Amino acid sequence: MNCPINDSTENKLIVFDMDSTLIDAETIDELARAAGVVSKVEEITNRAMHGDLDFEQALAERVRLLEGLPVETALDAVNQINLMPGAAELVLYVKSRGYKTAMISGGFTIAAERIGKTLGIDFVVSNELLVEDGYLLGEVVGPVTQSDSKAKVFEELAQLYNVRPEQCVVVGDGANDACIFEIAGFAIAFNPKPILREYADVVITVKDLRAVIPVLESLSYQCCNQAQHVDIEHY
Repeated sequence: MNCPINDSTENKLIVFDMDSTLIDAETIDELARAAGVVSKVEEITNRAMHGDLDFEQALAERVRLLEGLPVETALDAVNQINLMPGAAELVLYVKSRGYKTAMISGGFTIAAERIGKTLGIDFVVSNELLVEDGYLLGEVVGPVTQSDSKAKVFEELAQLYNVRPEQCVVVGDGANDACIFEIAGFAIAFNPKPILREYADVVITVKDLRAVIPVLESLSYQCCNQAQHVDIEHY
């Protein structure tokens, strides 16, 4: 782990995953439910999130199953997704502490733009589902379509905000977050898939993002190695 710089720095960045982190659902699963293919998509999702399937391949296979879904139906499905409990409070807290906020998601703009706006996230990066004549084509394009895409985007954002990756905090839950957990200063796994636990400095297993707040409050940047692999089970 790279130790973050002192907490008094003016330039700090916290990066969130979206699905099952800032929102209480997997966007692809909700779209699949609307398309009547949820069992097929969930099976692929589980394999990918546990690291048993290449992210790029899994993403393409899942999106392909959405071909023909009306955009209106897709919008109705994602607009019903709730924020994760504590998401709004956590974002307000980090902003009050001077953090810039970013959300890097392998999910889709159809959900990410609304979530980012609702929470006031400073920078949102996600993929786009291609549409033709009001229907999904079953294709996806964007900056987070490969297994290491999040790391590349993360490094670009850090440069944009004039900080080093080791000055940043990341929060996520799945296998595709491992690449940013490895290079960030402090990594918080939120109800993570088993494969992500080994990359985390703190593991939170309570379904409330407010549990992240005391972690951030108590970070000792000079002695951060002592914080490795702490499990938080209650809030």
